[in-house]
Formats: sequence, C-alpha cells, structure tokens
Amino acid sequence: MRKEENGTWRLPQSFTELCVSDQVKLIEKTATIINQKTTNKKVISFNLNSNQANDPLTLGAIIALKKRIQPIDLIIELTEAMPLKTIKEFSLQLHQYDISLVIDDVGTGSNTFDNVKNLLPYVDKIKFAMQNLRTDGDDEKIPEYLSFWVQQARKYCLGVILEGVENRQDQILAKKFGIFLQQGYLYGKPQRVEQDA
Repeated sequence: MRKEENGTWRLPQSFTELCVSDQVKLIEKTATIINQKTTNKKVISFNLNSNQANDPLTLGAIIALKKRIQPIDLIIELTEAMPLKTIKEFSLQLHQYDISLVIDDVGTGSNTFDNVKNLLPYVDKIKFAMQNLRTDGDDEKIPEYLSFWVQQARKYCLGVILEGVENRQDQILAKKFGIFLQQGYLYGKPQRVEQDA
C-alpha cells in the first residue's frame, strides 16, 4: 500500500494510519476493479502489523473479506514478528478459508531469524525485501542473506517471495536461487486505479 502526496507515492508512516476496516473497503474496491480487468489468476495481499493482528475483530474481518472477494486469492503478510500463540491462531483460522500467511521482510526489523524461527511451521511463505538492505547501505549482503533465507524456506517447505526487484540483475539473482515470485518497480510502480463509472 502506498499513499499519494503531491503527486508522489510513499509508504505510510505506519500501516495503522488506515484501520483494518478501511483497508478491507479498499481491498474490496480493488477486487471489483481487477475482476473486471483480467481473467488471469488474481491475488491480493493484505499487510498486518502486531497491533492490527492483536485486535480481536481482525480475524473475522479478514475471513468475511475473503468470502466477499471470491475467487480472488487472499494473502496476509505479517510485517512484524508476533507471539507464537497469535501465529498458531491465525494459521488455524485462515487456512480453513484458503487464506495464505506470509512473514514479510524476513531478516530485517523485528522479523529476524531468532524472532521468527518458531513461527515458520505455521506460515506458507516468507518474503525477503532487498530494498531494506539497500536502504541501510548493505547491498553487498543481499546474496548471503538471501541464501540463508532460501535454505530456511527449503527446510520448512515454504515459498519465497523476493521483494525489491528493480532491474535485470535482480531477476538473475532471483533465478539463481530458484525464486519465481517477485515484486518490485521492475514490474510496475504504484498507481491510482479508478473504478469505471
């Protein structure tokens, strides 16, 4: 999700700038638009931080959303490490409705290996964000860190998403590690999508 200000897209200061109910409305609107525009397989991701995940109404809102946007696949991306109890509950509930669970930004922020290693059996995928390392000036560490996380994904039978794919070299790196799910400006930049009148 990006916020447009003065013709420029930026990440929100916090994903809690939009409450879960407002995010649900945006996703429903987006689902309507993409259902009209393509017949390909459709997937929408929904980011949750720990405050949002701990809200007792969040799980119900997500499950109701999934029912309303069928047949679009829904993925929940957890942006922060969460207690094992929370992950177990989310995994049990969401998997009943074919909603995938992803740990976002593995290796950075609170999603370090020590914080997420016990959560890995309960999720479907991990997402490695190259742009986080680039922002910190650690570009040269990307192959080493990516190799580590790909090994963890194999160990736990998880899919891997590579985020921050900006150029052909990033695609080559993804291919080297057998990562076919990729996200980044190479494939498209955020844009305002208006519903047809």
